[in-house]
Amino acid sequence: MRKLYFILFLLLISACRKVEIIPIAEPINTNIFSVKESAVVDGQEIKFTLKMDGIHTLTIGNDATGQVITRERFIGKIGENKLILYTKSLPVTYLYLLLEDGNKTQVGKTIIIIK
Repeated sequence: MRKLYFILFLLLISACRKVEIIPIAEPINTNIFSVKESAVVDGQEIKFTLKMDGIHTLTIGNDATGQVITRERFIGKIGENKLILYTKSLPVTYLYLLLEDGNKTQVGKTIIIIK
């Protein structure tokens, strides 16, 4: 009988473990630069529209100080483009997101809030 209680106790303990649910980043369905500010999470896909092909630069910076935190160059195509934002290592939660073309002309700018 004690063995039965012991086995039931082990089953009860293993059945009561906490299940970790990892949230999946929801893509922003609209152009991220069409809104003044957006809340984003790590690994979130952002969408934006470009009017010309070529090398573009996406810059993330501190909105309060103007300091650049990260800058990425990519080859964009005409129409809708998608990129994934990795924000886990960013030190500040209120940042600006700036998109420039190859001539350093501003294509879009918005504020992002890291969640």
